Amino acid sequence: MSEASPNARPPQAFDLAFLTGLEQVSELLLIRHGQQSFNVAGPIGESVDPPLSERGLMQAAALGQWLSTRPIAAIYSSQLRRAFQTACAVAQGQGRGPDTIVVVEDLREVEIFRDIPQDQSSVDYFGRDLLAGMRRRMMVEKSWDVYPASEPSLVFRRRAINAVEAVIARHPGERVAVVCHGGVINAYIGHVIGSKYDMFFRPAHTSVSVVAAAEDRRALHALNDLHHLETPEGDLRSY
Repeated sequence: MSEASPNARPPQAFDLAFLTGLEQVSELLLIRHGQQSFNVAGPIGESVDPPLSERGLMQAAALGQWLSTRPIAAIYSSQLRRAFQTACAVAQGQGRGPDTIVVVEDLREVEIFRDIPQDQSSVDYFGRDLLAGMRRRMMVEKSWDVYPASEPSLVFRRRAINAVEAVIARHPGERVAVVCHGGVINAYIGHVIGSKYDMFFRPAHTSVSVVAAAEDRRALHALNDLHHLETPEGDLRSY
């Protein structure tokens, strides 16, 4: 959210291209949820909607305190618990309650292995060798489509990008927070910068990335900010 100084020079080409020093620019805070608590070797269904871990709650509290000095017009969240609990900490820092958070289901994480029995683990269903092969492909190709029985990459990116664009459309010239997931953040920022990968970077838990928006222009202003996790009690970073 930018305001031009009365004595500012006329906007130059890069100001217009990257939305710096201009009036009526929206500021979108894309926030990954805090660390979740679940057994990675357990049933697939248990990994879909786990709560925050003790460390994740500490990360969320640090995030809420850090953002408390930045007025936020609206807070949006995925319906998944790890995102909503993190959004609650942001709301508390703004002096608001959980009832002020706008839940948007299309901000949920990409649905990996959604079409297989949710009471089985991925190892039990696919076997270790096939699963290892998928993971090696993901390391190189960075595309959700390497995983069978999952939400297709194009479908996921379409819903995630449209959901974020709808938030921007509702808040011209305002600062808004969207608390969601690493896949969603990659989908939207990748759309802004033209990345070919579904995952071009790894957002840390409660990291903040900032996108500026005005009319038909979008510009990345910050990526994976973690300053709030450097606390007197220690470094709270995790991935």
